[in-house]
Amino acid sequence: MAGRQGTQTVKNMLWSLVVIALAAGVIYIFVPHDESKTAVKRVDYRVELLTARRAAAYPVAAPEGLPKAWKPTSVRFNGAEDDTWHLGFLDPDEEYVAIEQSTGKPAAFIKDVTQKASKTKATDEIGGRTWQRYEGPKYNALVSGEKGATTVITGTASFGQLTKMAESLKMS
Repeated sequence: MAGRQGTQTVKNMLWSLVVIALAAGVIYIFVPHDESKTAVKRVDYRVELLTARRAAAYPVAAPEGLPKAWKPTSVRFNGAEDDTWHLGFLDPDEEYVAIEQSTGKPAAFIKDVTQKASKTKATDEIGGRTWQRYEGPKYNALVSGEKGATTVITGTASFGQLTKMAESLKMS
């Protein structure tokens, strides 16, 4: 008799497990769930920009007049580490574009912010400045070194979009 009760307990446990699995499957099917990308939030970078412009040893770059379709997504200024300035955007095509500036060693800084992009022979004249093109497996970049700092426009966007960002920059 004791052996029979043990068999029934195992059988009942297995049936309970089947019922729970079916209930979980039904819930999963009928409860809506969003599998799309999480929307990136727009950030307000005005306070950090004012702080950076007061503290940095160089004219800090930020865009003016970009259409609303360009979404600012990240901002930071670090005065302790070579006055580094970062301002990241998503362009209208949802590609990443960032403005990066630093008074640090140009070669190391460029390698870091461009994700190891390589210098090309091409240059562009944009906004009265000469910009050196860099191409990489992940990021492309436009690089300019003036007034004691290196300025890099980099990201996954095309050179056309990087150029639009460079054209919109105001340095102060």
